[in-house]
Amino acid sequence: MLIAHLSDLHVCARAPLSATNVHTEQAVESLMRLLPQPDVVVVTGDVGEGSPDDYALLARYLCPLPMPVYMVPGNHDDREAMRSALFGLRYMPASGPLNFVVETRPVRLIGLDSLIPGKVEGALDDETLDFLDNALAADTSVPTVILVHHTPFQCGIEEKDSIRLFEGAERLSGILSRHRQVERVLSGHHHRSLLGQFGNAICQIAPPVRYQEACSFEAGRPTHEAEMPGFLLHRWIDGAGLATQHCPLNIGMLTR
Repeated sequence: MLIAHLSDLHVCARAPLSATNVHTEQAVESLMRLLPQPDVVVVTGDVGEGSPDDYALLARYLCPLPMPVYMVPGNHDDREAMRSALFGLRYMPASGPLNFVVETRPVRLIGLDSLIPGKVEGALDDETLDFLDNALAADTSVPTVILVHHTPFQCGIEEKDSIRLFEGAERLSGILSRHRQVERVLSGHHHRSLLGQFGNAICQIAPPVRYQEACSFEAGRPTHEAEMPGFLLHRWIDGAGLATQHCPLNIGMLTR
């Protein structure tokens, strides 16, 4: 099984010729060129900028992909606009948090909604954590990948750690510690490719499709420099688990 992992597209209908939209089109073209093609595509949030027109434009960009696409909201998204525009994808619930379970095999997918309207940091409320706990308890035999925009682990970059997942993180740690079938927690939000651990689970942040911020551990230093955007490919190998490749987009000069 091959899982393509995109994040932080920030599709913006107000600026149709912006770099972020061009990068999204290029990411889709890159996926189409892969041999073999991914079995599924997952997008870990900030797929648009909150306007219904953003999600309509995103749907057009994704239209050429022959495989299913599953996405969770990020802090730049609007939950109801996203639900309304993408409800035809069928995996999204009709009301409440945009949580879902997709029974793919050999790996199942669980999506979690960490959006707090008007906030940059993330949270998992009791409804969402109950959903996760029950979904994992329902089938402990199938390797599982969790999708959530905000990562719970600390990465050592002060600016990033200040906007991670806070509310619900302690309970999430306990859930991940109990349910050892969780192979990976996939996230976005930090605009950098990062790997860490939380509650005995490996947590992986995808590089953004929009632009990747240059690394800086200096507190308070703005990260204006842009590095190459990209996406991840996770390949399930029986008996070994997930192996991940970082795939940069082959583009020219980046602009914010």
